[in-house]
Amino acid sequence: MRPAAPLLSLVAGWFLVGVLAALDVLPLLAWAATGASLAMIALVDAWRATRAPSPRLVRQLDAVLPLGERAEVTLRLRCEGARRQRVRVHDMHPGGWRVEGLPRALVLSPAHELAFTYTLWPAARGRFAFAGCQVEVASHWRLWHVRRTLDVPGDVRVFPNYAPLARMAGLSVELASRSVGARLQRRRGEGTEFQELRDYRVGDSLRKVDWKATVRSGRLMSRQYREESHQQVVLMLDCGRRMLAEDDGVAHFDQVLNASLALAYIALRQGDSVGLLACTGQMTRWLAPQQGAGGMDMVLGAGYDLYAQPTATDYLHAASELQTRQGRRALVVLVTNVRDEDDEELRAAVKMLSRRHLVLVVSLRELALDRAAAGGTESLESAIRTAGALRYLDQRDAVHARLRREGIATLDVLASELSGRLVERYLAIKRAGRL
Repeated sequence: MRPAAPLLSLVAGWFLVGVLAALDVLPLLAWAATGASLAMIALVDAWRATRAPSPRLVRQLDAVLPLGERAEVTLRLRCEGARRQRVRVHDMHPGGWRVEGLPRALVLSPAHELAFTYTLWPAARGRFAFAGCQVEVASHWRLWHVRRTLDVPGDVRVFPNYAPLARMAGLSVELASRSVGARLQRRRGEGTEFQELRDYRVGDSLRKVDWKATVRSGRLMSRQYREESHQQVVLMLDCGRRMLAEDDGVAHFDQVLNASLALAYIALRQGDSVGLLACTGQMTRWLAPQQGAGGMDMVLGAGYDLYAQPTATDYLHAASELQTRQGRRALVVLVTNVRDEDDEELRAAVKMLSRRHLVLVVSLRELALDRAAAGGTESLESAIRTAGALRYLDQRDAVHARLRREGIATLDVLASELSGRLVERYLAIKRAGRL
């Protein structure tokens, strides 16, 4: 309980009466009587405030939230007493989350329910708890504020940002791919699996013309192809210290999980299966490829409690694990941050995988490196920083070049561009029939 502004004003007035009594403007008895009356009124109001019932509160919130997306929380309050209550409400949401609409001042009428909504943005993945709700109730004469914590526990799980996937639900694969930033070239009649015969269209390649069907029908007929389905894609995610980097406050690993969701969604829409191998040090988590909704749930569930750790990743151990567990040929998408000291170990691991699988090495590049490399040379410090960044990027490029000379596909990309570039490369591989 703490005094409110009206009580402090009354105490200030009593102090003024004391000053006047000290100057013999007012009798001392007036100061004493004023103080006694004020104390009696404050005590009575405090006693009534402690006996007043707390409002009843119910919190309404989705049990699962996407990372970084706007979410609304509704609080419903009901006055349990016979008198009107003035309250100030602050929900005990997880710390560090951005919140709008709190605290909220309300006036509750007896036997009536009042609801309001505030907005929050989850800042991290995992399971989080709402410890309760703090309600500050004003006393009847508004001389005191009584703070109470209502026992309204609640749990929420924060998953990687799946909100863009929900927005893609009604779109074609092509439009869905473009919505995540993939730049696609439309090609008619290409693919690796025969679908149907159709009339020849201007622009069709002559090698797509079915001459036997043309003779039978008396008009030019072309073969229509589609990308093969029932293939397998394995996301091999580096969960080591390289993924702890951030660009503008967003962790690389969260960007990787978002891109993995986008790729998994497109691949599952194409009829492929999606699996996952997460590697941290010598520890791995294996999820066998699945199709349909089960595959999407698997990737989402894995991203819920998967975090980058401050340890070095053992690429050879991870490759050996994948070779043991994944017998069927698959597109293995290794997402890491390639550095020159990884050259020998990474190349050996990728060579092991490429004996059976088609491997795509995706190397994330820090935005800070690009900014440093583009910096000026106005001062000695800036010149040294720019030269160091350029040298570092050249060393990374050399590792990528050695992988490409050995027949390994690579993708050097900023984390913010990963979703679009990854989907773009996957669809190009499908169209080329490389699996």
